[in-house]
Amino acid sequence: MRIISGKNKGKQLVAPTKLPVRPTTDFAKEALFNILNNHYYFEDLNVLELFAGTGNISYEFASRGCSAVLAIDNHSGCVQFIQKTARELEYPITAIKADAIEYLKRTCQQFDLIFADPPYDLPQEKFEAIVQSVFDRQLLADGGMLVIEHSSHTDLSELPYFYQEKRYGGTVFSFFEEGEETVEE
Repeated sequence: MRIISGKNKGKQLVAPTKLPVRPTTDFAKEALFNILNNHYYFEDLNVLELFAGTGNISYEFASRGCSAVLAIDNHSGCVQFIQKTARELEYPITAIKADAIEYLKRTCQQFDLIFADPPYDLPQEKFEAIVQSVFDRQLLADGGMLVIEHSSHTDLSELPYFYQEKRYGGTVFSFFEEGEETVEE
């Protein structure tokens, strides 16, 4: 995995092979951050990454200057890798071992951007639980956005607050915002 932009642009990171992860491809990650770059000043963002895995997305936000990134994963090896890498790169990333969906039910903290990259085989009702928790519990700050990465075999366009989706090969990013209507592509 490679950091695409920011203070560590081009830096290669190698995660332990034993971690149960599927990192976002560099191609899809670059496309996602090009979209986000048009919406936000990264220095102003408070970010939550759910199902963080290797921390690939968290590192990208931190490299681009985000002041606070919280990474949640339920695998202790992933959390340890994120903590170690964040220390080495001097990134403002806090990694917590927790079930992502349960975390959403407990936290009261608001975020400017929430990124979720659950396993591609996650049942539809779990995707719905993510969206419901984020919006029912008002976990997004004003102007905030929820982005869910999923496979092209999953359709989230009927969920509340769906705004748009962007496809990159077999990877899809679905965007959710308060007050947005579904946009047909």
